[in-house]
Amino acid sequence: MAAQREWFEKDYYSVLGVPQGATDKEISRAYKKLAKQYHPDANAGNKDAEERFKEISAAYDVLGDATKRAEYDDVRRMVASGVGPGGFGGFGPGGASTGGRQTFNFEGDVGDLGGLFGNLFGGRRQRANRGPQRGQDLETELHLSFDDAVRGVTSTVRFRADATCATCAGSGAAPGSTPETCPECHGRGSIAVDQGPFSFSEVCPTCGGRGQVIPNPCPTCKGRGVEVRAREVKVRIPAGVADGQRIRVKGRGAAGANGGPPGDLYVIVHVRAHAVFGRAGNDLTLRLPVTFPEATLGADVKVPTLDGQVTVRIPPGTPSGKVLRVRGHGMQGDKNKTGDLLVTVEVQVPVNLNGAQRDAVEGLAKVLDEDPRAALFTQTQGQNRRKTDET
Repeated sequence: MAAQREWFEKDYYSVLGVPQGATDKEISRAYKKLAKQYHPDANAGNKDAEERFKEISAAYDVLGDATKRAEYDDVRRMVASGVGPGGFGGFGPGGASTGGRQTFNFEGDVGDLGGLFGNLFGGRRQRANRGPQRGQDLETELHLSFDDAVRGVTSTVRFRADATCATCAGSGAAPGSTPETCPECHGRGSIAVDQGPFSFSEVCPTCGGRGQVIPNPCPTCKGRGVEVRAREVKVRIPAGVADGQRIRVKGRGAAGANGGPPGDLYVIVHVRAHAVFGRAGNDLTLRLPVTFPEATLGADVKVPTLDGQVTVRIPPGTPSGKVLRVRGHGMQGDKNKTGDLLVTVEVQVPVNLNGAQRDAVEGLAKVLDEDPRAALFTQTQGQNRRKTDET
């Protein structure tokens, strides 16, 4: 049984939300539903969702494989009976002796039970060698104009990070030589360690889990297969990207170690402000100045959009601050849904009037003969009268 330490600690059935006796179809259906819900592409910038997605994937990697699932179920039955890290044969954390059986502290970097029980029964405290490791995820920034963010663009980001060694093409071997099969594990990357009735898998100490050894290391990367150098990566930015959004570029992060896969690259987008338009989600916003006669009498006015001009009808009696919606002239969003243009009316009050203009405004005031504040005083007086009656 090649059990991983995580199997003792993680209830993968609970992670997928299925009972232990679930069928393969039920497990697959639960995984697909959760993977869609927590996929990083659907939760840009949500690190909690990314961690949840990794947990779901790890659970399905075990429960979705019949052989691994059977071994996992055996381990979980051992856990239920008190066997496992902290419970096997009376061994547990503490460093004391109980009932004639000595207990040990679990220390060091033990990636699987082979390393763990090797420390317990063999008295070793050395750090286990690591096998192939996935490269780190990287972050970089990209600054875009407002127009590029609206329409989408393919751009290039530049940064320095681990990359596959150009000298050895990632093999870790010097030019003219090649890695050789590990003589201890014979290419498997792990060795079996028998501990009583159990057999545990342990990373091969000779090759570090690669299954190969390098007699003549590359002079550039010293056998690592990766080197730090300047990199350029092309990134496709989708239309409608928001300021601060993280774009995931799969497999373009740091190179993996010991033959492991590369990590991912996350590009944080910064969008510069536009001189005319603002943004509210997928809607564009615009403040439109109109004259007093236009607001009073109504008018058809030209309004700029990202694709030219449109005519907007200003209804008679439009107050300052009223928002008019121009459908379909916003940003492109998810599933090709386009937002709207939200036009906020700003009635311009004339200043620096000449004599004729002043006379015209005064004449209009006499004709209207209305006091817009009269209602305020009427309501206030009514409230004061009620208070007087109550006292």
